[in-house]
Amino acid sequence: MSQQIPSVPVLRTPRVGVAVIVKRGDTVLLGKRRSASHGDGVWQFPGGHLEWGEDVADCARREAREETGLDVEVEGLGPFTNDVFAATAGSEAKHYVTVFVIARSDSGVPQRCEPDKCDEWAWFRWNALPSPLFLPIEHLLAGGWRVDG
Repeated sequence: MSQQIPSVPVLRTPRVGVAVIVKRGDTVLLGKRRSASHGDGVWQFPGGHLEWGEDVADCARREAREETGLDVEVEGLGPFTNDVFAATAGSEAKHYVTVFVIARSDSGVPQRCEPDKCDEWAWFRWNALPSPLFLPIEHLLAGGWRVDG
């Protein structure tokens, strides 16, 4: 008689993402995402995962620098969104709480520092954002939030 091993539930917890709304004049910076896991081909703000013990503003500065080469001045924390990404053929479902950070960059040209993750960076007016947008930005807009008030 074989012994049955009890099944152990898989613990799934949300991750924390930090999205940096980088402003310059009356525009914001967005990158066209390259991702095998989720959101390929959509426009996103610079950002990434909050690391263990990391301050949210420090994460925003780090991610903006790593992805764009720009140094940003953090102006404050913005809203947050609750984002559940459906499973796709290439990956399982994902759940993120995305914290938005408002920042400014008054000089420099954004670089594709991670070309395997981003096709291009471009500046857009808030009322003329490109599409398609990354799910957290869709949720941000659906909630009525605007960068200018």
